[in-house]
Amino acid sequence: MIAAGINIGDLNRRLVLQAPVDSDDGEGGYTRTYDVVATLWGQVTPLSARPDDSAGGLGAVLRFRIVLRARDDIGTRHRLLDGAHIYRVVAVRPSADRRFTEIDAEERQD
Repeated sequence: MIAAGINIGDLNRRLVLQAPVDSDDGEGGYTRTYDVVATLWGQVTPLSARPDDSAGGLGAVLRFRIVLRARDDIGTRHRLLDGAHIYRVVAVRPSADRRFTEIDAEERQD
């Protein structure tokens, strides 16, 4: 866990936390949109990248660690926006000192 060495001043990225909202599409399926839950300060650190050829296209999946002030309302159904970047939450855990929330996230690039 990296957050033990983090100071509040290290949270230098403005992130938008979003939660999914599924609506009936009238044809037996649903349409997913996202509602804004909160705007937060965070630290975004790139970790790794791997090729991804899902859905027949070539691209990459980039992995990130995102650190926020402690919250207990974030789960894997959420996503975070940083400008044009969309980070899908993969895992969430408290930091060792419980002052921060650490998030493992992925971003798909085509």
